[in-house]
Amino acid sequence: MRIYTVVETEIGKLFIVAENQRLSAVHIGEEDFHTNEDISLTRKEMEDPLLTESVKQVKEYFAGDRTTFNLPLERDGTVFQVDVWKKLEEIPYGKTKSYQEIAQAVGRPKAVRAIGQANKANKLPIIVPCHRVIGKNQTLTGYAGTRTEIKDRLLTLEGAPFKADKRKA
Repeated sequence: MRIYTVVETEIGKLFIVAENQRLSAVHIGEEDFHTNEDISLTRKEMEDPLLTESVKQVKEYFAGDRTTFNLPLERDGTVFQVDVWKKLEEIPYGKTKSYQEIAQAVGRPKAVRAIGQANKANKLPIIVPCHRVIGKNQTLTGYAGTRTEIKDRLLTLEGAPFKADKRKA
């Protein structure tokens, strides 16, 4: 049985999901949660120590008091995806890396598009900071599919350098 809790943040509701005492997913918004979780196999839990600690750390992050997370994670993906996600966790708070830099870091310099797909497959956004990966020209590219406004808000919160989307201005 998977359990979850909900926390309200500056980017909307986050649905934090755990299974077997490990975080397995963070969904940004109710639609994302309902699209990607089997609700019949998931129950809301308010008293679980791991979920309570997860909410505490997420709130600290959004308050600017936490720069890294210390939570047990379930990384459900291919070997390549897990390698990419581990590299994402090495990107410091307030810093960014390009997709090209991550491709080089995992030893696959031509796999830039695959890095983007691994980012998209990351089920633990914010905790595994895929928002810190941007285009090599410092522009924002897709987040959670196409939601670059979320990436913009997270990077702004962290004070990270990037070029704002001029189409929004």
